[in-house]
Amino acid sequence: MTDNHLTRIAAPEGVAPCTGYAHVVLGTGTFVAVSGQCAFDGQGGVVGVGDPAAQARQVFENLRRCLAAAGAGFDDVVKLTYFVTDMANLPALRAARDAVVAPDRLPASSAVQVAALVHPDLLMEVEAFAVVPEPAGP
Repeated sequence: MTDNHLTRIAAPEGVAPCTGYAHVVLGTGTFVAVSGQCAFDGQGGVVGVGDPAAQARQVFENLRRCLAAAGAGFDDVVKLTYFVTDMANLPALRAARDAVVAPDRLPASSAVQVAALVHPDLLMEVEAFAVVPEPAGP
């Protein structure tokens, strides 16, 4: 799938097709790196203790706010990396992602199970890389 600054390749030749992400995303523009976001509210409290769905929604809200600060949105995301304390929480993350990322604009993705995150009540963390188009010339 191609838009004006990103090309997504779901199945490069010789690579098994994927579901729920793109194997490759190419982009031209300004690179944006967003640090891993957790389920913290604006005051630093953990949202949704013990609730993967609530934490996933907060994570994606925090990602949205960080992307917006860089002039980007979810359409500009080229890579998401999921860190989870339990792989059983991936469906909650996918549901939260699917609420904000169009199915024809899926980024490249990786998921890693980790022993712990920065706070014992956190179940997940997600980092994002995006590419925003260069501003149009005069």
